[in-house]
Amino acid sequence: MKILDRLEEWIIASLMAGATLVVFFAVLHRYLQGLAIPGMQEYLISLNTSWAQELCIYMGVWMAKFGAAYGVRTGIHVGVDVLVNRLSEKNRLKMVSFSLLAGAAFTATIGTLGAIFVYKMAQTSSTSPDMEIPSWIVYLAIPLGSYLMCFRFLQVLVHFWRTGDLPRHDHTYVEGVDKEIDTATGKGVA
Repeated sequence: MKILDRLEEWIIASLMAGATLVVFFAVLHRYLQGLAIPGMQEYLISLNTSWAQELCIYMGVWMAKFGAAYGVRTGIHVGVDVLVNRLSEKNRLKMVSFSLLAGAAFTATIGTLGAIFVYKMAQTSSTSPDMEIPSWIVYLAIPLGSYLMCFRFLQVLVHFWRTGDLPRHDHTYVEGVDKEIDTATGKGVA
């Protein structure tokens, strides 16, 4: 399962990098086609970059779906646990387990409905407006992201049953900062 440990980060980082490059290319194209450079201006005007905005929107949707799974795995997903934390340990175990199972059931349902929708969409000739790719590819984010989120709910549930711990996001922790401080103060230098 090591490959799944950081799946969301790789997908989100790739999509963010891709969207950044697409936007950069589209802006550069728009700027350069306004310059009066013989030969180049005509060529740039002939290029169609209307697809760039549509692609970035789709990439944003995919990032949101996989970002939700990342949120469940790391404990930064929205959750209200003020009352749950005040319960007895036995009741807390039941309530957290119920919540995680409900989250898994909900995301599995959304994933299944999304998969059915994508399957039916694949039977049509529907395409996106600018890029003209099959629409089912765009909507594939729904079942894939939902099933990954369901898997993360179940993963957190099993971890909770084994250890009694839930993932918590520490807002004061920044990955890599401790290493830099240790290096700067000489503590991490051998």
